[in-house]
Amino acid sequence: MRRSRIAGAVLLAGTVTGLSAGPAQAQEYRYWSFWDGKGGSWAYATQGPATLRPADGAVEGFRFTVGADSAAAGKPRGAADFDAICRDTPAKDGRKRIGIVLDFGTAADAPGGERPPKARTECAQVSEDASAGEALAAVAGPLRYDANALLCAIAGYPKAGCAEAVSGSKEQASSAAPSAGAGDRDGADGEGDGSGDGGPSAGLLGGGAAVVVLGAAAVWQARRRRG
Repeated sequence: MRRSRIAGAVLLAGTVTGLSAGPAQAQEYRYWSFWDGKGGSWAYATQGPATLRPADGAVEGFRFTVGADSAAAGKPRGAADFDAICRDTPAKDGRKRIGIVLDFGTAADAPGGERPPKARTECAQVSEDASAGEALAAVAGPLRYDANALLCAIAGYPKAGCAEAVSGSKEQASSAAPSAGAGDRDGADGEGDGSGDGGPSAGLLGGGAAVVVLGAAAVWQARRRRG
């Protein structure tokens, strides 16, 4: 019942409508964040990986991080450098190349008992209409999802858990996925005004194609109803 209430707030394929902000003291979560490499620098993605369809030569980044909103999310520490990532992958007719940067985060961000793998880059060569999520699935398996199809692991990391709530140095088991503020759901920025106050974005539906995003307000309200 708890999951079904939260699942009612799920928005598919990047369709996002306004949700009010969460409580004053936002809960931090351990989760995979999604970034756009624009002009050689990282920006919190303005679309989710399911709806973003990058052009040939784009770079997309995924960072495992702990935070309550996009302002606190750690950026990928690898360079958004398409030429360096894809120089060994020749162009092909009818295909496009997308640079993928995978940053598995720090030891401090890792779940208990796990060590983050080394960051790496991949060049995904995919169909011309492929989404960023499909490019990720092509080069970074195995991917793992929870019962609500929220992306939990990239390349098998972490081995367990999914968008767990974190309080100080202690982990709290959580039935909710990470929050997303009014503008940051599915990667949009801010509270609809570009302020960047939104929460964690981004999971991928089964097959790596559609995005699942849960709003902070929906999670908070679901928890309050349980109380």
